[in-house]
Amino acid sequence: MAKEQLSFRDRLYALARNYWWCWQPEVVAIFQDLSPVRWRQLDHNPILLLDEFTPDQLENRGREAVLHSRVNYAYRRWQEYMNSKHTWGDTHAGVLGHNPVAYYSAEFGIHESLPNYSGGLGVLAGDHLKSASDLGVPLVAVGLFYQEGYFSQLIDETGWQREIYPYVHNTRLAVKPAVTATGEKVIVQVETRGGPIYAQAWQADVGRIKLFLLDCDIEQNSPEDRKLTARLYGGDQRIRIRQELLLGIGGTRALTAMGYQPSAIHMNEGHSAFAPLEYIRMRMGEDGLSFDEAMRKVIWHCCFTTHTPVPAGHDRFDWNLYEEHLGPIADQLGLGAVGLVGLGRVDPSNQHEPFCMTVLAFKCSRRANAVSNLHGVVSRRMWTSLWPWRSEEEVPIGHITNGVHVSSWLAPQMRSLYDRHLPLEWYLQSGQPDVWAGFDDVTPGELWETHQSLKNRMINFARARMQRRAERIGSSAEEIAEIQTCLDPEALTIGFARRFAPYKRADLVLRDIEFLGQIIADSARPVQFIFAGKSHPADDNGKAILQKIFRLTQEPGFKGKIILLEDYDINLARHLVQGVDVWLNNPRRPLEASGTSGQKVVLNGGLNCSILDGWWAEAFDGQNGFAIGSGRSHVDQDLQDDRDAKALTRVLMDEVIPLFYDRDEDDGLPDAWIARMKRSVRTLGWRFNADRMVMDYVQKAYIPAAGGLSCDMGRLG
Repeated sequence: MAKEQLSFRDRLYALARNYWWCWQPEVVAIFQDLSPVRWRQLDHNPILLLDEFTPDQLENRGREAVLHSRVNYAYRRWQEYMNSKHTWGDTHAGVLGHNPVAYYSAEFGIHESLPNYSGGLGVLAGDHLKSASDLGVPLVAVGLFYQEGYFSQLIDETGWQREIYPYVHNTRLAVKPAVTATGEKVIVQVETRGGPIYAQAWQADVGRIKLFLLDCDIEQNSPEDRKLTARLYGGDQRIRIRQELLLGIGGTRALTAMGYQPSAIHMNEGHSAFAPLEYIRMRMGEDGLSFDEAMRKVIWHCCFTTHTPVPAGHDRFDWNLYEEHLGPIADQLGLGAVGLVGLGRVDPSNQHEPFCMTVLAFKCSRRANAVSNLHGVVSRRMWTSLWPWRSEEEVPIGHITNGVHVSSWLAPQMRSLYDRHLPLEWYLQSGQPDVWAGFDDVTPGELWETHQSLKNRMINFARARMQRRAERIGSSAEEIAEIQTCLDPEALTIGFARRFAPYKRADLVLRDIEFLGQIIADSARPVQFIFAGKSHPADDNGKAILQKIFRLTQEPGFKGKIILLEDYDINLARHLVQGVDVWLNNPRRPLEASGTSGQKVVLNGGLNCSILDGWWAEAFDGQNGFAIGSGRSHVDQDLQDDRDAKALTRVLMDEVIPLFYDRDEDDGLPDAWIARMKRSVRTLGWRFNADRMVMDYVQKAYIPAAGGLSCDMGRLG
């Protein structure tokens, strides 16, 4: 059908079927204006929303809301975006050409309506795709389709986390069957000793990027294997290795079936480390190479990003699981299981060492990187035994610091402010430092007013979330009424939201409960806290921390001033990072590889108060936020926790609270605080965004992997 013949309804559906809409505020507003209440109730899923309208009803609603011209304009912008040949990638990534980068990840956080993520790793992968799309970098992505997602969190009357797993059918999402050049559905087969695993590939369009997700819920599989891709990070080790076998080998076979011949292979964490084995097998079969010859050629094109220094974050499998699942491809590679297992061991001859996916990824990569400068230092120390002939400083693990996709996390109100003061189409050059210099021209009043409006919006959102939970658990009318007065828009508001892993220490501020009570009760300089986050279903220690905070929220002196919001997701995160005054981050150093939530806060004018770990260790300059402690670590965890808790108390008491409440006598503005907000945006906005990150990957990893430059295994960054 010709473009000019598309109806109003057809254009809306076309926009809804490409996730480009989710980082375009004017398109989001179109869907919201169709039916504001249902938009919220349907978790901002435009496909479900449009399906509720008949064609006539949709046409009538379009006229009522005066949407036709807005839809036409949005559709035209999308078409221009998709067809543009004047992108950064066209100029700087030409060597990738028609052989795109293959980007593998176990999770992708594109939008809350596509529940294919658990936390930071997935959201980072989603932001990577969005920036690759904006920059015009040739890239395809591979993951798994989780019908039940990660989980939805319920917090019961005692504060204990409960998990529910709603089934999300693919017909409810903006996905379609992936097809071959001849139009056949892509169904792949992966062999194990116990029989084959089958999966169908689905395609989600993320701007210019195609994301392919493998789904095991098809009739070719046994009842057990049909549930293989049901849940992200669910089940036992056997399910985990089968998922990773499917991601690496099955994902590669899906790309091959569609005709993709990647010039670079990017493994985002060790979950996809089996992918190089399949590429090696193909090179051996196609070119008649030996295993060693094929491996040398494949490794040349492989890049690996490691994301965690926490030992539990590196998947390890014992011999029985390994032989059952890797045996067939080991035979095809001519190695046998015993020969192949050494690739996943630091010491190949140590029969007691389990097979490690991270080790396999390192050994099968030409380029490897951590996700912050400090994480690079930690990773080189952590994995130095893989290169015993090198000193720690010579270990070939560099770093590319994570960043966040600006348009996805920037509040529309703040974007309007950017548009007034930054260069025209600044968002096309957000990875360039000069573009952000104009933020100094923002007047204190307009920045503070914008921030306060976002803060009020966040508080209203939090109250609505709390009310829905209260109604669900059967709270009294009086208790529900009290929710409408919780949180003070004028009070200093500190946010903490992330995975409730014990090392992230969500309860660190609770170690000095007397001090906490004092600042909460201070009528002249009140402080309030908003907590949110999920604990892994198997992590009872994390759940206990969550419960501890919940119980505090119910105590008379803290109720309504410290709150815990249930079911942390992208939408909740969006409201918090856009509305808080201060973002609290206090992991046990150096276990936070990077962290990206604080980078989202920067874009919206909030200030970070953080341990000098991850990205903050290289971001903090003394005047663009606050530091907890001096960056010291101690082998004694209790001693470190005690020191950091005292440092947190000091920085809140001596710096954060006084600076926030130091107001100008004439206009009532916190001038010094606003100056720090402006400095944070100007100095950090360009450095810690995903456009800069993807440009670094292109220039330092993808182009060398594609043969565009000669390079060695020297460190990135």
